[in-house]
Amino acid sequence: MVRDFNIAKTEADISSYAGYVGSAFMLGRGLTSVLWGIISDRYGRKPVLVIGIITIVIFNTLFGLSTSLWMAIVTRFLLGSLCGVFGPVKAYASELFREEHQAIGLSTVSAAWGIGLIIGPALGGYLAQPTEKYPHLFLKGSFWDKFPYFLPCLIISGFAFVVAILCIWIPETLHNHNCNKKSIDDAEALENGSSGGDKDSIIPKNENLLRNWPLMSAILAYSVFALHDVAYQEVFSLWAVSPRRLGGLTFTTDDVGNVLSISGVALIIYQLTLFPYFENACGPVSIARISGVLSIPLLQSYPFIAMLSGITLYIVISIASILKYILQVTIVTGLFILQNRLVEQHQRGAANGIAMTAMSLFKTIGPATGGAILSWSQKRMNASFLPGTHMLFFIMNVVEALGVLMMFKPFLGEKNKTIIV
Repeated sequence: MVRDFNIAKTEADISSYAGYVGSAFMLGRGLTSVLWGIISDRYGRKPVLVIGIITIVIFNTLFGLSTSLWMAIVTRFLLGSLCGVFGPVKAYASELFREEHQAIGLSTVSAAWGIGLIIGPALGGYLAQPTEKYPHLFLKGSFWDKFPYFLPCLIISGFAFVVAILCIWIPETLHNHNCNKKSIDDAEALENGSSGGDKDSIIPKNENLLRNWPLMSAILAYSVFALHDVAYQEVFSLWAVSPRRLGGLTFTTDDVGNVLSISGVALIIYQLTLFPYFENACGPVSIARISGVLSIPLLQSYPFIAMLSGITLYIVISIASILKYILQVTIVTGLFILQNRLVEQHQRGAANGIAMTAMSLFKTIGPATGGAILSWSQKRMNASFLPGTHMLFFIMNVVEALGVLMMFKPFLGEKNKTIIV
C-alpha cells in the first residue's frame, strides 16, 4: 500500500514509511487506554467493547479508502484512539472465571489477539489488489482497481459489524455494590476472621496502582515483549517479500498469507488445548520465562532459513513461524494472567488501561523502528560483522533477552498478601 502511494524513493525505504502507519495506531491507543479502562470500571466492560468494535467498522473501512500516506496515518491514529477494547476485554475474560480457571479465559483472549494478527496480514495477502489476482471477478478500471486495498478492509469491517451486533447479548461482568457497601464489607471481614466494625481490619479498596510494584514490573516486562512482538510482526512480512539479494525470501503476498494462515490454525489448537495445562503445571511466570529463552535461538535462525529454497524453505519457515507465534503468545498470556491477579476487580479496567498505555507507547516505536532497522540492514549486506538481516534479528533478540531478564527477581516483584488478625 505504501509502495503504491509513490512516496518512497527506494525499495528499501518502503519499510520505514510502512512503520509510520503501524506506529500511528499504537500512538493513538497509548494516549487513550487509561481513559477507556477507567470508563470500563465505572460504566461496565460491555459499553466500551461495543463502542470499540463500532470504531473498527468505521475507521478500518476509511483506511481501505486511503489515497495518501497521511490519510492512512490519520485513520489508523483515530482507530487506535477510539478503540479501547483490548484492556477491558482482558478484565472481562478474567471476571468470567474463577482464579483457577483464568488461564482458559485469558488464553482465549490472547489466542484471538494472536490469530487476528496472523489472519489480518493473511487476508491482506490474499485479497489486496484483487484486479491483479482475480481479474475474472474484479475488472481493470473498476472501483476495486482504484482502491486496491479496500477489499480486505471491507471484509474485516463486515466481520466487526457482525460482532458488534452479537455483543448485544453478552453479559456484563462488572458488578457494583455501592448501595450495600457496608454489609458487603462486613461479610468480607467475617470471612477473613475479623470483626466487621473494625475499619482497620479491611484491606484498602482504592490502591494506588502506580505504587503497586508487582503490577508495574509485570507491565514493564509485558511492554518490552510487546515492542519485540510488534516489530517482529511488522518485519516478518516485509522480510519475506524482500528479494534474495536483500536477504529476503522472495515470497509473494499469497505465500506470506499461506504461512501466516498455517500459523493461525496451529495457534488456535495450542491456545485452546495445550496452554491451560502448561500454565497449571508451570505457572504463568515460569512458562513465560521458558518461552522467552526458547524464542532467542529460533529467531536468530531466520537468516539461515533464508538460504534454503523451494519446498524445503516453505516447510521450514512455516514450522519456524508456528513455533515463534506459539512462544510469543505464551509469554503474553502468562503476563496477562499475572497482571489480572495482582489487582481487585474494581480496579482491573484501570490496571489493564495502564498496561495498554505502556504497551502501546512501546509498540508506537516498534513498527517504525523495525522497518527502519530492516531497511538499514538491507543496505549493509556485505558488512563483516552480522551482515544483512543477521543484524536485524540480533537486535530483535537483544530486546527479547531484556524482556526475559525482567521476568526474574529482583525486577519482577511479588504481591505481598495482607494478613488480617
